[in-house]
Amino acid sequence: MKKKIALITGITGQDGSYLAELLLKKNYEVIGLKRRTSLFNTDRIDHLYIDPLEKKTNFKLYHSDMNDGSSIFNLINNLKPDEVYNLAAQSHVKVSFEIPEYTANSDALGTLRFLEAIKSSDRSKKIKFYQASTSEMYGNCKKTPQNEKTVFSPDSPYAAAKLYAHNITKIYREAYGIFACTGILFNHESPRRGETFVTKKIVKGLAEIKYGKKKKLSLGNLDAKRDWGHAKDYVEAMWRIMQYKKPDDFVVATGKQVTIREFVIRCLRFFDFKFKFFGKGLNEKILNHKNQIIVDVDKKYFRPIDVENLKGDSSKARKLLGWKPAYNLDKLVEEMCLYEIANLKKINQ
Repeated sequence: MKKKIALITGITGQDGSYLAELLLKKNYEVIGLKRRTSLFNTDRIDHLYIDPLEKKTNFKLYHSDMNDGSSIFNLINNLKPDEVYNLAAQSHVKVSFEIPEYTANSDALGTLRFLEAIKSSDRSKKIKFYQASTSEMYGNCKKTPQNEKTVFSPDSPYAAAKLYAHNITKIYREAYGIFACTGILFNHESPRRGETFVTKKIVKGLAEIKYGKKKKLSLGNLDAKRDWGHAKDYVEAMWRIMQYKKPDDFVVATGKQVTIREFVIRCLRFFDFKFKFFGKGLNEKILNHKNQIIVDVDKKYFRPIDVENLKGDSSKARKLLGWKPAYNLDKLVEEMCLYEIANLKKINQ
């Protein structure tokens, strides 16, 4: 039986690497797309890569760019994928305020370029397309929890670009009969999370303080509430969405919500800090047993518009896809903290 071919954009990212692992275990041929840069930036997938000139492999890498429609068209037509998972994005919310045009071009128009390439292909009815949508599209909406019918209200250039991509995916599904589906993913983390994301910043920073490599961690809005899951669970949901009998849109979330402050507390407890809070608002600090400041709040880490309250209702995915998360927050925190400890010990060897 011929193996399915899956094409993954954003292969070098957190989600791309976990999805590649999952699909390889399911006996797919996996093709990863990465931008051509002077740095390899393949740390998350190095364990999967085998030089195809040396040995037959089900994992291959190709260079492409979300901003280059011609290369996307050629890849779709030459590689003939059965499934396309569009995970590539400029995904940092605060950064999107600094580079809004790049964010729109990559996250919004990049998705359109893929859909156009599929529509123009003679296999347009055979290719399945998955768009990675985001809970940030809800913005500061009044309804909690958020589900597939909740009205979107984006509050950042990133969220606006993602909403365009989400909507254009639905339009191409309905107008051209393409199997185009979306997963509205709430926050999902792992040891492979990028260092500019708040969970990674918290875990790495506290580990460095614990082991004497750093004195203080500065954060932004500690009151923001998030629904955090594990990336491994969420890529499983992506695959299930693609295998469903018809293309549709699904919220993927744990349904449990904590503040960033609570996430910090769980990490502090895991690292066995003795700590106490002092002050409020911008003057809030966390002190250690010697009354030294180990965490403070810095206004420069606040977004121009902050999304305060995200909590997902994934009952549709649970009912129709049979999906449910295997990780809870404590298990996620433990895995991330242990990874940072091991990393620090490796550096010190």
